[in-house]
Amino acid sequence: MNAHFEIKKGTIDDVELIYNFIYQLADYEKLTHEITTNPEKLAKTLFSENTHVHTIIGYFEDKPVGFALYFFNFSTFKGKTGLFLEDLFVIPEMRGKGFGKKLLIELAKIAKSNDCGRFEWSVLDWNKPAIDFYKSLGANPMEEWTVFRLTEDGIDNLAKND
Repeated sequence: MNAHFEIKKGTIDDVELIYNFIYQLADYEKLTHEITTNPEKLAKTLFSENTHVHTIIGYFEDKPVGFALYFFNFSTFKGKTGLFLEDLFVIPEMRGKGFGKKLLIELAKIAKSNDCGRFEWSVLDWNKPAIDFYKSLGANPMEEWTVFRLTEDGIDNLAKND
C-alpha cells in the first residue's frame, strides 16, 4: 500500500460507498430521519447518461476516507455556471489530516477548468468546526441570504396551483 492521498472520480461501482458516506454525514448532522434514498436510487441519479451530479472520492493508503458530491448551477448575475458542493464528508478518524482541504482544492480546480463564476455550499449554523475550516480557506458566509426549500410535498402542492 502507498502512504498517499489520491482523489478519483466516483463510478457506479462506488455507489454503496457513496451511500455509506451520505449516511455517515446525515448521522453527523443528526438528519438520518431525512434520508429517503438508497443505493439503487443513487445509482440511477448519479450515473445516468445525462446526470448533472458528480462525485469525487478521496483515498488514503488505498482506503476510502472521504467524498464530495457536487453539481453545476448558473448565476444570471455572472452569466456563468457555478459549482455547488452538496456534500463534503471525511470519516471522523481521518479528520484534521488535510483530506477535506484536498477535496476542496480538487473541486476548485474543477470549477476553474469549467470557467465557473462561483463555488458555493451550505453549512449548518451549529457546525462551528466546519465554519471555521471554510473561513480558514478564504470562504465567506453569505449571511445576508436565507435558503428556502420546498420538499416533495411542497413541490406537489405548489404544482397543483394555477
